[in-house]
Amino acid sequence: MKSIHRALGAAAFVVMSLASPGAQAATWGASSPATSSCSAPNLFASWNYGSYNFNNDVWGPCGGAAVGPQTIWANTNADWGVWSDQPNTGGIKSYPHIGYAVNRTISSLSQLSSTISATTPGGGAWSSTFDVWVGNNAHEIMLWLNYTGTAAGCGNVKPISYNWNAQGCAIPVYTNVNVGGATWNVYRGNNGANMVYSFLRTSKTNNTTIDVLGILNYLRNLGWMADLVVGDVQYGFEITSSSGGMNFGSRNFSVTVR
Repeated sequence: MKSIHRALGAAAFVVMSLASPGAQAATWGASSPATSSCSAPNLFASWNYGSYNFNNDVWGPCGGAAVGPQTIWANTNADWGVWSDQPNTGGIKSYPHIGYAVNRTISSLSQLSSTISATTPGGGAWSSTFDVWVGNNAHEIMLWLNYTGTAAGCGNVKPISYNWNAQGCAIPVYTNVNVGGATWNVYRGNNGANMVYSFLRTSKTNNTTIDVLGILNYLRNLGWMADLVVGDVQYGFEITSSSGGMNFGSRNFSVTVR
């Protein structure tokens, strides 16, 4: 079950030479330990850079999962990354991410878009994804750009869904939907806290610009959402496993709001 990705404690600000394998010296960084405790240090370490916010977001222990160590680092919104060593067990361990607060109704926007260029590992179980929060976090829109599962809802990472087939794969509500500058399979479900609409890009990519407003209007036209306030537009790496330690990087991230 997916958790709402929000800081659950005091922010941590750490300027340091990062000691974790694969990490690098940066303007800001924070390391969290291997733990099963939701109160372990730096699980939700955060840092503001201009209009952008970074969060280590190791929320797995707060949902009952044992997690491995993780180090997030950042220089700017256009240069940040994470090293994560998560065990090869089920359940999402973390969502290290960057976010931008929009705080406007959908109808008041003439443009809401975001650009990303990422680097991702060849193994593990993870998704490189946008998380867009709408209506005071009642609605969560996930835009899976690259991921280790399949667009058909199978594999080692799967979207939240109301419906599943006999093989344990999520069943999309719509397939091959062309919206927001790409083609997606669309899934709908609830994680116990909020509605979740997952758009799995049918051709995986690490480099793209997304028309987020186009996707929000698509959901409105389906009747799944009203004209609500858009909260955070987040982008990061939802990590289930990265045994031995893997590096994820984000470059050129930006959000345009008009």
